[in-house]
Amino acid sequence: MTLPVVDPPSEPAEADATVAGVLLAAGTSSRYGEPNKLLEPVDDHPMVRRSARTLLAADLDSVTVVVGHDADRVRDALDALDVSVVRNPDYESGQASSVRVGVNALDDEAVDAAIFALGDMPYVDPASVDALVATFAATGRSALAAGCSGDRGNPVLFAAEHFDALAAVSGDTGGRSVLLAAGDAAVVETGDSGVLRDVDRPDEFA
Repeated sequence: MTLPVVDPPSEPAEADATVAGVLLAAGTSSRYGEPNKLLEPVDDHPMVRRSARTLLAADLDSVTVVVGHDADRVRDALDALDVSVVRNPDYESGQASSVRVGVNALDDEAVDAAIFALGDMPYVDPASVDALVATFAATGRSALAAGCSGDRGNPVLFAAEHFDALAAVSGDTGGRSVLLAAGDAAVVETGDSGVLRDVDRPDEFA
């Protein structure tokens, strides 16, 4: 399914939306090989730390990291960062379980939306995260994916109205079905190739 492509606003919207960040970092790295790819170095930092710092550098109100496989080591890689860490005991069932844990972790926060990012996408620019927030605040669209040259990528923003649907998804597709089912969903053009680049194999590092 092809979603419409929109540009982020040239000026910040006056509406002040509360948006949380959720970093999914619970996977087993099965396609990468024996090492946990989230702990592999990117610019002298573990990949998951770099991905978390992207969210921290953006205009978000909080950041939660969902861990699972190798949980203690991944948590240690986030040491001293201003993030909340929650564990997904069912991480082996697929990415949807981590989305569910992330949504449930937001229960105590009065947020208008959440941005779901992937721990194995360390090359996303913080400005791309801000573009999602700005577009949400300006347009009120309830589901937005970061894109580059018209191609859909990650992270993805969901308004709170979709949280129940996200929590009900199963398998390894994350929130893709919820995104594609939203009547007002769109791809936000960021011009950032990092929103299309995940690391599944060692040769995919920059």
